[in-house]
Amino acid sequence: MAITAADVNKLRQMTGAGMMDCKKALTEANGDFEAAIDILRKAGQKVAAKRADNATNEGVVLISISEDGSNGKLLALACETEPVSKVADFNNLASALLEAAVSNNAATKEEVLAATLSDGRTAEENIIELTGKIGEKITIAGYENVTAEKVVSYIHSNNKIGVLVAFTNTSGIDVQEVGKDIAMQITAMKPVALDKDGVDAATIEREIEIGKDQARAEGKPEAMLEKIAVGKLEKFYKESTLLNQQFVKDSSINIKQLLEQTQKGLTITEFKRIALA
Repeated sequence: MAITAADVNKLRQMTGAGMMDCKKALTEANGDFEAAIDILRKAGQKVAAKRADNATNEGVVLISISEDGSNGKLLALACETEPVSKVADFNNLASALLEAAVSNNAATKEEVLAATLSDGRTAEENIIELTGKIGEKITIAGYENVTAEKVVSYIHSNNKIGVLVAFTNTSGIDVQEVGKDIAMQITAMKPVALDKDGVDAATIEREIEIGKDQARAEGKPEAMLEKIAVGKLEKFYKESTLLNQQFVKDSSINIKQLLEQTQKGLTITEFKRIALA
């Protein structure tokens, strides 16, 4: 059947796909709009597969905190280029994904992808469709779900870094101010763990080897290398674990001391940081 310009424009309005893609899909589907939409979605799947190895360093980070402040959800939707990260369809999808994560109380990224959005299709299907429409790889770069007595959040001004901090033993005090200060510190200082007990064995081994190599390069005796490396490891803990880091606003105390000064017994049980870069 003959495909008119009006038909092509109608499909374009329905899907947002390019004019030539719409014409091709309608022709292949013999004018059946539903079939043409399926063809465009399949094209999106092909685009997604074709661009699977492309880097996605741009995008947007969003956070939702429950009304009682006991749960925080942090989601990063990533794309390849900055202009796409500013497109309305991309940002609307990011918001829809976070909304689905909240309504389904999704624990993992996989659960977010499987969640059904308002259009009746899964999050993953919507991502594939937008990939086909925009022509760039789009992916959920990270997702975190944190529950605690109080959860405080922070999003950096470029919307590419988000942090959640989980507090316990608040004794009813408002931890928003100190929580934001600590979240901003996490944003800037990138701690690898809450305390030294949370540092994985591979990181410890790597830091010890680096310490030994540095000492060796300084001409230290071989018999002293292990001891020197252990000393350097303690410095690493101080600089790279949150509770032992100096507080950026007052270097005379560390984060653990800041918590104790704020409220006796106040502790952080975990933190999550997602960055697009």
